[in-house]
Amino acid sequence: MSRLILRVFFAAFCIPVLGIAQTAAQAPAAKIAWMNLEQAIFSCDEGKKEFSEVQKFVDAKNTELENLRKEAESLRNQLNVQGSKLTDEARADLESQVDAKDTNLQRFQQDTQKEIDNRRVRATNYVGKRLLPVIEKVAKEKGFNAVQYFNSSRDAWVDPSLSITEDVVKAYNQTYPVAGAKAPAAATPASKP
Repeated sequence: MSRLILRVFFAAFCIPVLGIAQTAAQAPAAKIAWMNLEQAIFSCDEGKKEFSEVQKFVDAKNTELENLRKEAESLRNQLNVQGSKLTDEARADLESQVDAKDTNLQRFQQDTQKEIDNRRVRATNYVGKRLLPVIEKVAKEKGFNAVQYFNSSRDAWVDPSLSITEDVVKAYNQTYPVAGAKAPAAATPASKP
Protein backbone atom coordinates (compact mmCIF):
# COMPACT_ATOMS: atom_id res chain seq x y z
CA MET A 1 0.00 0.00 0.00
CA SER A 2 2.83 2.41 0.81
CA ARG A 3 4.36 1.83 -2.63
CA LEU A 4 1.05 2.73 -4.26
CA ILE A 5 0.80 5.95 -2.23
CA LEU A 6 4.38 6.77 -3.11
CA ARG A 7 3.68 6.27 -6.85
CA VAL A 8 0.49 8.36 -6.70
CA PHE A 9 2.30 11.11 -4.81
CA PHE A 10 5.18 11.03 -7.30
CA ALA A 11 2.79 11.15 -10.27
CA ALA A 12 0.80 13.99 -8.72
CA PHE A 13 4.01 15.95 -8.23
CA CYS A 14 5.59 15.27 -11.65
CA ILE A 15 2.58 15.81 -13.93
CA PRO A 16 2.26 19.59 -13.22
CA VAL A 17 6.03 20.04 -13.57
CA LEU A 18 5.98 18.28 -16.95
CA GLY A 19 3.03 20.44 -18.03
CA ILE A 20 4.89 23.63 -17.10
CA ALA A 21 7.98 22.45 -18.97
CA GLN A 22 5.93 21.73 -22.08
CA THR A 23 4.17 25.10 -21.90
CA ALA A 24 7.51 26.91 -21.51
CA ALA A 25 8.98 24.98 -24.42
CA GLN A 26 6.01 25.89 -26.61
CA ALA A 27 6.10 29.62 -25.80
CA PRO A 28 7.59 31.68 -28.64
CA ALA A 29 10.98 33.22 -27.99
CA ALA A 30 11.03 36.96 -27.44
CA LYS A 31 12.63 38.97 -30.22
CA ILE A 32 14.98 41.58 -28.81
CA ALA A 33 16.60 44.47 -30.66
CA TRP A 34 19.48 46.66 -29.52
CA MET A 35 20.21 50.31 -30.02
CA ASN A 36 22.85 52.85 -29.14
CA LEU A 37 20.85 55.63 -27.48
CA GLU A 38 23.72 58.10 -27.33
CA GLN A 39 24.52 57.60 -31.01
CA ALA A 40 20.86 58.10 -31.91
CA ILE A 41 20.61 61.32 -29.89
CA PHE A 42 23.78 62.81 -31.35
CA SER A 43 23.26 61.69 -34.95
CA CYS A 44 19.61 62.59 -35.56
CA ASP A 45 19.10 65.96 -37.26
CA GLU A 46 17.45 67.53 -34.22
CA GLY A 47 20.22 66.26 -31.93
CA LYS A 48 22.84 67.75 -34.25
CA LYS A 49 20.96 71.05 -34.21
CA GLU A 50 20.58 71.09 -30.41
CA PHE A 51 24.23 70.27 -29.80
CA SER A 52 25.44 72.76 -32.40
CA GLU A 53 23.58 75.41 -30.36
CA VAL A 54 25.39 74.20 -27.25
CA GLN A 55 28.69 74.38 -29.15
CA LYS A 56 27.95 77.97 -30.24
CA PHE A 57 27.40 78.84 -26.58
CA VAL A 58 30.68 77.12 -25.64
CA ASP A 59 32.56 78.99 -28.38
CA ALA A 60 31.16 82.35 -27.25
CA LYS A 61 32.06 81.61 -23.63
CA ASN A 62 35.57 80.52 -24.65
CA THR A 63 36.06 83.88 -26.38
CA GLU A 64 34.82 85.65 -23.28
CA LEU A 65 37.12 83.53 -21.10
CA GLU A 66 40.13 84.33 -23.27
CA ASN A 67 39.40 88.06 -22.95
CA LEU A 68 39.18 87.74 -19.16
CA ARG A 69 42.48 85.83 -19.10
CA LYS A 70 44.17 88.53 -21.19
CA GLU A 71 42.91 91.23 -18.81
CA ALA A 72 44.21 89.30 -15.78
CA GLU A 73 47.55 88.61 -17.48
CA SER A 74 47.90 92.26 -18.42
CA LEU A 75 47.39 93.29 -14.80
CA ARG A 76 49.92 90.68 -13.61
CA ASN A 77 52.47 91.91 -16.15
CA GLN A 78 51.88 95.49 -15.08
CA LEU A 79 52.43 94.45 -11.45
CA ASN A 80 55.64 92.58 -12.33
CA VAL A 81 57.07 95.41 -14.43
CA GLN A 82 55.97 98.39 -12.37
CA GLY A 83 55.57 96.80 -8.92
CA SER A 84 58.91 97.97 -7.51
CA LYS A 85 58.41 101.50 -8.88
CA LEU A 86 54.93 101.96 -7.43
CA THR A 87 54.08 103.35 -4.05
CA ASP A 88 52.94 100.87 -1.44
CA GLU A 89 49.39 102.07 -1.82
CA ALA A 90 49.42 101.84 -5.65
CA ARG A 91 51.05 98.39 -5.54
CA ALA A 92 48.45 97.16 -3.01
CA ASP A 93 45.69 98.52 -5.24
CA LEU A 94 47.13 96.74 -8.31
CA GLU A 95 47.54 93.48 -6.33
CA SER A 96 43.91 93.79 -5.24
CA GLN A 97 42.85 94.23 -8.88
CA VAL A 98 44.85 91.12 -9.89
CA ASP A 99 43.22 89.09 -7.09
CA ALA A 100 39.76 90.32 -8.08
CA LYS A 101 40.39 89.42 -11.76
CA ASP A 102 41.63 85.95 -10.77
CA THR A 103 38.57 85.40 -8.56
CA ASN A 104 36.23 86.59 -11.33
CA LEU A 105 38.01 84.31 -13.80
CA GLN A 106 37.54 81.27 -11.53
CA ARG A 107 33.89 82.08 -10.92
CA PHE A 108 33.31 82.63 -14.62
CA GLN A 109 34.84 79.23 -15.41
CA GLN A 110 32.76 77.46 -12.77
CA ASP A 111 29.50 79.19 -13.71
CA THR A 112 30.12 78.63 -17.40
CA GLN A 113 30.86 74.93 -16.90
CA LYS A 114 27.63 74.52 -14.93
CA GLU A 115 25.67 76.27 -17.69
CA ILE A 116 27.30 74.16 -20.40
CA ASP A 117 26.50 70.97 -18.49
CA ASN A 118 22.89 72.12 -17.96
CA ARG A 119 22.46 72.91 -21.64
CA ARG A 120 23.87 69.52 -22.65
CA VAL A 121 21.58 67.69 -20.22
CA ARG A 122 18.53 69.66 -21.39
CA ALA A 123 19.34 68.91 -25.05
CA THR A 124 19.93 65.22 -24.33
CA ASN A 125 16.72 64.92 -22.31
CA TYR A 126 14.69 66.82 -24.90
CA VAL A 127 15.75 64.61 -27.80
CA GLY A 128 15.76 61.47 -25.65
CA LYS A 129 12.13 61.94 -24.54
CA ARG A 130 11.00 62.52 -28.11
CA LEU A 131 12.96 59.45 -29.19
CA LEU A 132 11.07 56.98 -26.98
CA PRO A 133 7.83 56.74 -29.03
CA VAL A 134 9.92 56.47 -32.21
CA ILE A 135 11.85 53.54 -30.73
CA GLU A 136 8.56 51.84 -29.85
CA LYS A 137 7.16 52.44 -33.33
CA VAL A 138 10.24 51.03 -35.09
CA ALA A 139 10.38 48.02 -32.75
CA LYS A 140 6.71 47.20 -33.39
CA GLU A 141 7.12 47.61 -37.15
CA LYS A 142 10.05 45.20 -37.12
CA GLY A 143 8.29 42.71 -34.83
CA PHE A 144 10.54 43.09 -31.78
CA ASN A 145 9.20 42.46 -28.29
CA ALA A 146 11.87 44.48 -26.50
CA VAL A 147 14.64 46.98 -27.18
CA GLN A 148 17.79 47.04 -25.07
CA TYR A 149 20.26 49.92 -24.96
CA PHE A 150 23.89 49.07 -25.66
CA ASN A 151 25.92 49.12 -22.49
CA SER A 152 29.65 48.59 -22.98
CA SER A 153 30.14 47.52 -19.36
CA ARG A 154 27.52 44.80 -19.76
CA ASP A 155 27.54 43.85 -23.45
CA ALA A 156 30.70 42.25 -24.79
CA TRP A 157 29.25 41.81 -28.26
CA VAL A 158 25.87 42.16 -29.95
CA ASP A 159 25.12 40.98 -33.48
CA PRO A 160 24.99 44.18 -35.60
CA SER A 161 21.93 42.83 -37.44
CA LEU A 162 19.99 43.25 -34.17
CA SER A 163 20.77 46.97 -33.97
CA ILE A 164 17.94 49.31 -34.89
CA THR A 165 19.83 52.54 -34.16
CA GLU A 166 19.99 53.70 -37.78
CA ASP A 167 16.34 52.82 -38.37
CA VAL A 168 15.35 54.81 -35.28
CA VAL A 169 17.41 57.83 -36.42
CA LYS A 170 15.77 57.74 -39.87
CA ALA A 171 12.29 57.44 -38.35
CA TYR A 172 13.06 60.25 -35.88
CA ASN A 173 14.20 62.55 -38.68
CA GLN A 174 10.97 61.84 -40.56
CA THR A 175 8.82 62.32 -37.46
CA TYR A 176 10.57 65.50 -36.30
CA PRO A 177 12.03 67.20 -39.38
CA VAL A 178 14.39 70.08 -38.69
CA ALA A 179 14.19 73.25 -40.76
CA GLY A 180 17.33 73.59 -42.83
CA ALA A 181 18.17 69.89 -42.58
CA LYS A 182 19.01 68.06 -45.74
CA ALA A 183 15.73 67.17 -47.39
CA PRO A 184 15.54 64.34 -49.90
CA ALA A 185 15.90 65.61 -53.44
CA ALA A 186 12.53 65.94 -55.10
CA ALA A 187 12.07 64.16 -58.37
CA THR A 188 12.16 66.63 -61.22
CA PRO A 189 9.21 66.33 -63.57
CA ALA A 190 10.05 65.20 -67.06
CA SER A 191 9.94 68.07 -69.51
CA LYS A 192 7.49 67.79 -72.34
CA PRO A 193 8.83 68.07 -75.88
